Amino acid sequence: MFDPLKLKKDFPILSREVNGKSLIYLDSGATSQKPEIVLKAEKEYYEQHNANVHRGAHALGDEATQLYAEARELVAKFIGAKAEEIIFVRNTTEAINLVAYSWGMDNLKKDDVIMTTIMEHHANLVPWQELSRRTGAKVEVVGITEDGLLDMDDFQQKLKLKPKMVAIVHVSNALGTINPVSQMTKMAHKVGSIVLVDGAQAVPHMKVDVNEIGCDFYAFSGHKMLGPMGIGVLWGRKSILTEMSPFLTGGGMISEVYLDHSRWAELPDKFEAGTPNVAGAVGLMGAVKYLENIGMDSVVKHDQEIVNYALKKLSDVSCLRVLGFKESRLRSGSVSFEYQGVHAHDVATILDSEGVAIRSGHHCTMPLHNHLGVSASVRASFNVYTTKTDIDALVGALDKVKKIFKK
Repeated sequence: MFDPLKLKKDFPILSREVNGKSLIYLDSGATSQKPEIVLKAEKEYYEQHNANVHRGAHALGDEATQLYAEARELVAKFIGAKAEEIIFVRNTTEAINLVAYSWGMDNLKKDDVIMTTIMEHHANLVPWQELSRRTGAKVEVVGITEDGLLDMDDFQQKLKLKPKMVAIVHVSNALGTINPVSQMTKMAHKVGSIVLVDGAQAVPHMKVDVNEIGCDFYAFSGHKMLGPMGIGVLWGRKSILTEMSPFLTGGGMISEVYLDHSRWAELPDKFEAGTPNVAGAVGLMGAVKYLENIGMDSVVKHDQEIVNYALKKLSDVSCLRVLGFKESRLRSGSVSFEYQGVHAHDVATILDSEGVAIRSGHHCTMPLHNHLGVSASVRASFNVYTTKTDIDALVGALDKVKKIFKK
């Protein structure tokens, strides 16, 4: 039976104190904490198997290469993909930049259209802006409805522009909105678009199958799904990856090098130049095993229960306005809010004094916050170890904000 209170014991950092209070960690949308299985996996790799992959003709080199391959296979299976289509990168940001430069520079020209949305993380907006500057392509942005859902009428209308690339977020990191990415992909493909999905906030909270979604690229980060920092994943459709130029060049991604030209290695090596983060991949493998042991159906159910509980408890706090859709059925992973009359950074500082860790600012979604007329918001974000008691502690800590600022 899924019990977040028991799971919490698997995460060493969650037993510590902050400012003399028990740590209440509600910043998992920025980075999740790591269970013992992940910490041990990385430690064991460095203590027992550390060597460079694909290079050493010795036992350690073989072991490291095998572990790296096992990690790729497991991650691929986790999202319903093939191992050769899994490119290890540092994070979601690098994955999106890889597509923007490797696919975009070869396929976009002046006046071509790139379509994205106003709820995107900067990592799925700024690379396309830069690509626009370099190629002359135009970036079109889909809006949202008053209740924080993607405006599907606007999406359909802008598809009439026949964008070459549609880059969309699966789950908004600021609003928690779950977008209908399968439906959107089908609509985009009908007008000939390539579709990239930013899945950084989706993979930790729900079962993702790239074939069911039908997209062409899917990107996510290890550190948001209980894995280490510095390891991320780009999944790409083989037929597209094969035609793309590499993002980085050098060792590891070549099959032959001559003085006047080189030939690239086969997928996925073609996109992994230099020494990879093998320890990170091994740690990510540990995170996937941990989530699979829990069961993603249980993860989804828990996420919905926590989001629903947080929405209800926060709705009872005076002077607080929740941003986005007010029902848990189309939300995942987080709840952002504005404490009216108090800056988000001041709220965060007071909460921290009570041991409650949350995020304050625009959460790398400045255009969205400008659209909402909010300079900064407070975000409480969750993971498998989040309990209803943690939410109660957040609400209790907000009483201190009221005492200080609402005298």
